[in-house]
Amino acid sequence: MPQHVQGVIAPGRNEPVRVETIVIPDPGPGEAVVKIQACGVCHTDLHYKQGAINDEFPFLLGHEAAGIVESVGEGVTEVEPGDYVILNWRAVCGQCRACRRGRPWYCFATHNAKQKMTLLDGTELSPALGIGAFAEKTLVAAGQCTKVDPEVAPEVAGLLGCGVMAGIGAAINTGNVGRGDTVAVIGCGGVGDAAIVGSRLAGAAKIIAVDIDDRKLAKAKEMGATHTVNSRTADAVESIRELTGGFGADVVIEAVGRPETYEQAFYARDLAGTVVLVGVPSPEMRLDLPLLDVFGRGGALKSSWYGDCLPSRDFPMLIDLHQQGRIDLAAFVTETVGLGDVEKAFARMHEGDVLRSVVVL
Repeated sequence: MPQHVQGVIAPGRNEPVRVETIVIPDPGPGEAVVKIQACGVCHTDLHYKQGAINDEFPFLLGHEAAGIVESVGEGVTEVEPGDYVILNWRAVCGQCRACRRGRPWYCFATHNAKQKMTLLDGTELSPALGIGAFAEKTLVAAGQCTKVDPEVAPEVAGLLGCGVMAGIGAAINTGNVGRGDTVAVIGCGGVGDAAIVGSRLAGAAKIIAVDIDDRKLAKAKEMGATHTVNSRTADAVESIRELTGGFGADVVIEAVGRPETYEQAFYARDLAGTVVLVGVPSPEMRLDLPLLDVFGRGGALKSSWYGDCLPSRDFPMLIDLHQQGRIDLAAFVTETVGLGDVEKAFARMHEGDVLRSVVVL
């Protein structure tokens, strides 16, 4: 029987979010209903609200979540009711050309629940990244559920569902940061700080944090940056070169998603170095680089989809590292809030006052 729960929707472009009653259908084949325990407030949710992703309003926001599987549909074998899971937005298909080549983290046919969640009047909702977890319960494809150790608090575990995984993965999976490497991270919000954590985990010798906010730079130092550059008062490219013997960093991770910061990343890397774009640009943004420089500087220009992660492999591994004390996932949580506080949390995020607000249900 369909359930009625409370959830946060974005009704229209740049309109304030509001809490509404959401209708959750029983899970169909390959689907699961998950009781949400915590969900991080991510910039991507703000992008949905602003209409920067698409215009398929109304959206059921929230995607960076952990919770308990309540029920599953026909044919589901990977999870069962009672399992503690992190939700992921790239449920691999196992059949596409990327999966068949042994690269499931690039899966080109990731899937979501086929049924729609709705408002009471039948209006269909578009769940953010196929999840919609600013809600007491949500309906997802069972493959979007990754089992992890239930000893880890949901407000901590859920962060791996998006931002923290994206940043750590940008360093260790996409950027292939290695022992002794020099790394620069441009943009020190949640994703950028996670890239710093990932670079430290991989054994980077020097990690340079770049931002225009001294508060964020101070936090970046706490997360493992060895040097900081305020690019409002100093030239980011020249500063990174000065800190790397005049050469530039081996890996530069751009966690802003803007043409001007990407250009900084491009010129701040060493010859044959790597640029990783993990910041999410908006559709109208364009980049203009001399093609000769692209050729002459060599190396690799990469984008990082979800940290190029494989949730079934990476989520449990990072939870284990957290439990061992090798990474501190709890350090990303600035505050916990309720469903009715999401609009305020967006404002605090926009002002740079928090690393992560987490909705706890």
